Amino acid sequence: MAQSAASAPLPSSSGRADIDKTAGRAAPRHTYAAIDLGTNNCRLLVARPTNDGFTVVDAFSRIVRLGEGLAQSGRLSSEAMDRAVDALAVCSDKLRRRRVCLARSVATEACRRAVNGREFIDRVRQETGLALEIIPPQEEARLAVLGCHKLLEPGDGPALIFDIGGGSTELVLVGPGEEDHAPRIKAWWSAPWGVVSLTESEGRAALEGSERVPAYRRMRERTRHAFSRFAELLPKDAANIRLLGTSGTVTTLASVHLALPSYDRRAVDGLHVPIGAMRDISTAISEMNFAERSSLPCIGAERADLVVAGCAILEAILDIWPAERLGVADRGIREGILRSLMARDGHAL
Repeated sequence: MAQSAASAPLPSSSGRADIDKTAGRAAPRHTYAAIDLGTNNCRLLVARPTNDGFTVVDAFSRIVRLGEGLAQSGRLSSEAMDRAVDALAVCSDKLRRRRVCLARSVATEACRRAVNGREFIDRVRQETGLALEIIPPQEEARLAVLGCHKLLEPGDGPALIFDIGGGSTELVLVGPGEEDHAPRIKAWWSAPWGVVSLTESEGRAALEGSERVPAYRRMRERTRHAFSRFAELLPKDAANIRLLGTSGTVTTLASVHLALPSYDRRAVDGLHVPIGAMRDISTAISEMNFAERSSLPCIGAERADLVVAGCAILEAILDIWPAERLGVADRGIREGILRSLMARDGHAL
């Protein structure tokens, strides 16, 4: 059911404390961590605050497909939970080795929807020591905005920030905030369609058969219908509107737009792509079969089955918010968590 309501450098290999030469002894900086367990991915960032943001000292990302089959069964499968626990065990080990002093671990749509979501959370605590927190959609939207808003194009017009996940998509309408602070959230919406849930609603066979283009149109219309009530809240005929997306979908499509031979965060994070180009790429991908999509370097076999649903969701967003360019963010919930934790300890971010 729908509901409303600083740039990180590449990971460093060094986790050693700085040396306080004045005192003549080691003066370690506090180390923070953020874990985001989504419907499709498990992601970790470990970072230390700096004068102008934070420096990432370790990172981890793995596709675990926790929500696989959830739409049909209403439960997390044993195989999916095993994959997620294995990935979280890696995260837990990194937290210990990096001597993290404060961490927050969150789970999103798959655990919210699954009837055995709480049982899974208990298992994670027992087997990895991690205390996963199932956060509501509003908190998920807030953290995504906090993590990526600095990449919004300059301007005083309204902005839409979105996060296409595995099991849901969060849309946030923001207005200007106070200087050096996150923009003010004016309205938000969580739709139950992400790349996993939307793909399963249509069926992978439909997306690979001769009728894959009509199947794509159905997914796009299904998503646009889920956004319809939120669309009524959006300002009409507003000038200088801005759009920013944070998800694997937008970073993947941006990579295709740049024709990158392999994914490069430095080239993608902060990029602004003309909307016409993103629509052309989405249409082209929707017409390809699995082998053709897999042959694209920044899609590959690992993303080829879910990227079509991501394109449908993106186009539905473009239908309700016709900005001229799409900002691309390779940052989001994890960065939002880190900023929140560091701000709580008095670090200016």
